[in-house]
Amino acid sequence: MDEDTAERLRERSINNSDIMETFEPRARQSNQDNAKTGINLSEDQTADCPVLHAEHIQCQENLDQPERKEGDRKTGLQHIWELGAALPQVVEENGAEMNIRDIVELQETGFIVRIQPPGTESFELQVSGQMLVAELHQVLMDHEITCHRTCFSLQLGGATLDSLTELHSIQGLHEGALIKLVEDSYSVRDARLHLRHVCDLLRSLDPADSYNGVNGSSLSYLTFYTRGDKGNRRASEKEYVDCSPPEYILPGCKDRPLTPLQPIRDDWKPLQCLRVLTMSSWNPPPGNRKMHGDLMYLNVLTMEDRELNITSSTRGFYLNQSTAFNFNPKPAVPKILCHSLVELLSQVSPAFRKNFSALQKKRVQQHPYERFAAPFQVFTWTAPHGDHTLDCVRVEETHTSRMGQDKHTAGQSRDWNEELQGCRELPRNSLQDRLHRERSIFKTSSDFVAAATRGAVAVIDGNVMPLNPGEAPHMQMFIWNNLFFSFGFDISEHYRPLGGNAAAHAAAICDLRGVQAYASVDTEGLHTLGTIVVDYRGIRVIAQTIVPGLLEKSQEQSVIYGSNDYGSTVFTHPRFLELLDKTCKPLRIQRHQVLDQNNIPVELCSGVETKGILGNDGRSYILDLLRTFPPDLNFQFSETEEAKDVPEECQSFGYPQQHHHSLASLRPELIEAFVQHRYELYVKMVAQGLSQLEEQSEATEQNEDLVCEPGTRDTTTAGADMEFQRRDLIVKACKAVGSVSDSCFDIRFNPDICSPGVRFSPEFAEEVQKQRKLLWDAAAFLLSNQIPALRDCLDHTALPMDGVTLTSVLHQHGVNVRYLGALLRELHRVEERERLSHIKRICISEVIIRSAKHIFRTYLQDVEPAAFSAAVSHFLNCLLSSSTCVLDSCSDELLSRRRSRRRRSHGSRVPLLTDSMWARLTPSELWGRIRTEAGDYYHYTIDSENIDEVIEKHDLQRISLLREIAIKTGIQVQLREYVFESRHRPVFGEEDVVNMFPVVKHLKPTATDATQLLQQAQVAVQQGLLKDGYELISQALTLFSSVCGVLHEDVCVCLRLLGRLSYILGEYADALSHQEKAVMSSERVLGIDHPQTIQDYTYLALYCFAGGQHSTSLQLLYRARYLTLLVSGEDHPQVALLDSMLGLVLHALMEYELSLKFLQNALNLTSKYRGATSLRHAHSHHLLATVYETKGEFRSALQHEKEAYSIYKSQVGENHDSTRESSEYLKSLTQQAVVLQKAINHIYSNTPSACIPPPKFSTPSPPAILQQLNLTCGIILIPLSAKEVADLRTEMKGKDKVQVEELENHLLKQKDLRTAHKGQQN
Repeated sequence: MDEDTAERLRERSINNSDIMETFEPRARQSNQDNAKTGINLSEDQTADCPVLHAEHIQCQENLDQPERKEGDRKTGLQHIWELGAALPQVVEENGAEMNIRDIVELQETGFIVRIQPPGTESFELQVSGQMLVAELHQVLMDHEITCHRTCFSLQLGGATLDSLTELHSIQGLHEGALIKLVEDSYSVRDARLHLRHVCDLLRSLDPADSYNGVNGSSLSYLTFYTRGDKGNRRASEKEYVDCSPPEYILPGCKDRPLTPLQPIRDDWKPLQCLRVLTMSSWNPPPGNRKMHGDLMYLNVLTMEDRELNITSSTRGFYLNQSTAFNFNPKPAVPKILCHSLVELLSQVSPAFRKNFSALQKKRVQQHPYERFAAPFQVFTWTAPHGDHTLDCVRVEETHTSRMGQDKHTAGQSRDWNEELQGCRELPRNSLQDRLHRERSIFKTSSDFVAAATRGAVAVIDGNVMPLNPGEAPHMQMFIWNNLFFSFGFDISEHYRPLGGNAAAHAAAICDLRGVQAYASVDTEGLHTLGTIVVDYRGIRVIAQTIVPGLLEKSQEQSVIYGSNDYGSTVFTHPRFLELLDKTCKPLRIQRHQVLDQNNIPVELCSGVETKGILGNDGRSYILDLLRTFPPDLNFQFSETEEAKDVPEECQSFGYPQQHHHSLASLRPELIEAFVQHRYELYVKMVAQGLSQLEEQSEATEQNEDLVCEPGTRDTTTAGADMEFQRRDLIVKACKAVGSVSDSCFDIRFNPDICSPGVRFSPEFAEEVQKQRKLLWDAAAFLLSNQIPALRDCLDHTALPMDGVTLTSVLHQHGVNVRYLGALLRELHRVEERERLSHIKRICISEVIIRSAKHIFRTYLQDVEPAAFSAAVSHFLNCLLSSSTCVLDSCSDELLSRRRSRRRRSHGSRVPLLTDSMWARLTPSELWGRIRTEAGDYYHYTIDSENIDEVIEKHDLQRISLLREIAIKTGIQVQLREYVFESRHRPVFGEEDVVNMFPVVKHLKPTATDATQLLQQAQVAVQQGLLKDGYELISQALTLFSSVCGVLHEDVCVCLRLLGRLSYILGEYADALSHQEKAVMSSERVLGIDHPQTIQDYTYLALYCFAGGQHSTSLQLLYRARYLTLLVSGEDHPQVALLDSMLGLVLHALMEYELSLKFLQNALNLTSKYRGATSLRHAHSHHLLATVYETKGEFRSALQHEKEAYSIYKSQVGENHDSTRESSEYLKSLTQQAVVLQKAINHIYSNTPSACIPPPKFSTPSPPAILQQLNLTCGIILIPLSAKEVADLRTEMKGKDKVQVEELENHLLKQKDLRTAHKGQQN
């Protein structure tokens, strides 16, 4: 087998979408997605595309082209340039677009073949032409009929199919072809894989793997809420729907139960097929039995309590005559040989046959998104206390001699560095090449992260022998499974100049960000190490692949570029200079010179700490990339700045501040925002200067025309003078914005400006000072522009709900989390601080929990392994419990009883756990340390004296704080109700700490072509080309699925977008289908209580209602509200949206009292977070009015509608449609109220009169409710005639042409200026 073939087999991921699902692209996109991928661009050629296919245009406010704000990242001009870089994929050589479509069609187009298993009837199976035969093998191992088979080959016409061949390239394989499944002989490896597969099938409905965070399993509960309502219920049956929610979901309820987070699913009830299946003690087979083909022996206890001893041989499985104490390998009665273990057990155990059949039916009924393994493991912070079961396979896998090795390559270890680098070196010329390369990189990276995580846990658990056992524990290093592991501690005081252990801890993440940056640039020939950072039980572990040959010599001997001693000795190398120079422009790194130990200038294209090493494999590796991004001068380890150098903006915020280390750096998002800001200044300065020059030139020409005769002027001199002035103008503009070039805009940063020990030549002193000023300008820009820009939360374009989403919003603006204190001070200064109270609450919670995490890290390092559960529960009690008496606990009764008189006499008794340092921690001491850490690290002062005071003052939730600390530290707590308010006993016991998981940070490879397609789709959608956008997203979805599999965040984004577009286009069934996948994917990839999952539930509820599944819609909204209450509490804008939707759905189901409860709460929250005069508040009043009208309470209805009318009139004027509709509705309500009053008066009057018609109470219609739901969710439907559609298309096309022509003219002018300037220089 050649190397390329082996690579294909190893790297090719199973494309489950080819097998189980056919994506028909359509789904919705969240506000957050638009924030990520929204692009403002007009492109001439797209205007020729059909604008709409329907009779109406349906627009959605989040998909509309947003107005350009001051803080936006890119101008239209820059977007034209970016699209120019992206479009070659689409338009090059008259056919790359067709290439994309061809590949998408090839991957999506399937055909049906017949599969013939031995001994049973054939069955039909749909396959894709791009599937490998090996992938078809995996599909058959998952199919209900053939799932019990693992050791087989596939034959077509008597010829065995090569496992690495794609199906479409097999001659004779066509629609309806018969493929035979042929049984193969077993090897020991095959038998072990077969046994593992059978055990996995028996446990396939058991959620234990999801709770334990193994094998890519994670939780999903969507089908628990969506089954049973398929939209076929008649209107007359609505009264039978139980609409009442649990008490804890109702508005105003303060209870936050935890157990509903993971409801009990009936389909997860275990179907026990066997009592015991384990390896026999007679293993391994003796030599004489190996000669007969024996591979291993198994013990089985059936449900009928029959003990079976089974032999696994090369031909299959059969019963033998051995017992627990007597070895007799001869076949037992019945003498049956079965190729599959399942077949044998089905014949000897009727209970197994019955239960296994039922188990498989349930398994295949699960949605594929529930069964597929996620590429990166997701851990849940809660789990029920489950029973531990026997599992012979995992017993053997956890044996120390085999621990962590790949289950498919038992006894072998993978060369991770060779695999990762080999994948990166794959060709990338065509789209097909890039897809194969990115798929290989993604699959290998996923396997690498899983293996490195297992290795890091094994290292912390003490299961790996260190390379230097004589050193102190924190200085030890390890090699395991061809991976190198080290701790995030300062070894040999290497990081002492940077901040010691604090710097060593931060350096790991800085290095990982650097690796991600260079991997994103993806320079051919430049290699980075596979790297992940794992935090587990208070210790940070860095896992890296090994540079070939590096361990054979010292690092000082290996480094040929950079410095190993902070600039004392510096090396450079032309090969690394050439490679790194290619990365300088995208990473905005300035090429610079530093002085070495001999005062000789050395040229570098990176930070001085970046080391270049030539591996024995001939590859160029760069290591220690912790200075990839510019330093943040607002946070300094040692005060070296003079006050006069610090900008006023920084001084007004109280910066610079002392920091724990000197590795604080600016985020890449901030660098891009700062460069964009400077570019806008540059363009503005140049444009104004050119305008003035043109005016002066015209005035000069007019004056000369009056004074001189025509033809006597020196045009050559005038032109040269004008050219000189233009060039001088550009030079001044470049100098003003800090450009490193004086002929064009080019901002770059010197990463070594603040590096200790680095020296620059005196001749570059002015340049160094300019670079330092540029860094200060960037730091000031963060404080003056980016932190105030977080007021986006006022218009709800960003809606963080917890620490994770708040961090994401901060990072999108380029703001580091260490600026939380500055953000809180800014929030305190804004006028509309009440509307941002939810942001302030999350920020304070984040400061407290992150400070507690810092303390928890050092706290755990002193805990002995036997006391982890006791120590963690004690810490949680000190942090969250209201109890003043935290009871001392002993982890194991044996510890206090194992003392003997002899041991006491020798003074070596085992100490009680209560004697440990961690047990002496008190709530007051912990709170004091949290306040100190918040002040030192986040520069925020917590005034409260204890946690109870903070919770009461800022309306925090203890259950939310528990969730945050658990997620950030990897704690898994027992799923039960916790009584935090108890003053007499601790909240947490030892049994409540179920597990501790590693918190893993790793690279995130993705599909570049798919990302570009997604961006182009955003452009099309913003221009109103919904169908075109729909098609582009469909293609992006297929490419993402091909590279990353279906369980990935990018696939989620596509599904949401497609679902929303389908809904906007009126395809409700399609929207529902894709949104269901998006919800399940979010649950599996992000977590069941992640804010994005909550948002996905919310929009799925909308699509369900539109599809007629009203009761399902209600249950989904109840679930979303419960999760929101758990994550962020009731005082949050998201609750206002959910309560408005709940009120409308309950109105449709004629549950008026419940509807009023939710709508009234939504009104109060909308008033607080949107403003009492906002249009949203007016809409909330209108919704209440409609429910009161339906109830016949016209007085209340009139009162609310008058409020709505008043707001509409003041905000949009009397002539606006909303104002007129409100006015008409007021008239209708008044007439109905008069009719009702007349009827009442007639009833109470005894005088006979003419018959008064009874009042007519309106009943809600689903279309009317759906219209209000759309308005609540921000979806506006604008009906247009065919003529209006044609006029709109023409108008858009004309505008696009004008805008593009203006931009092109501007570009040509700039190009002429640059060309002229270069000509002058030459």
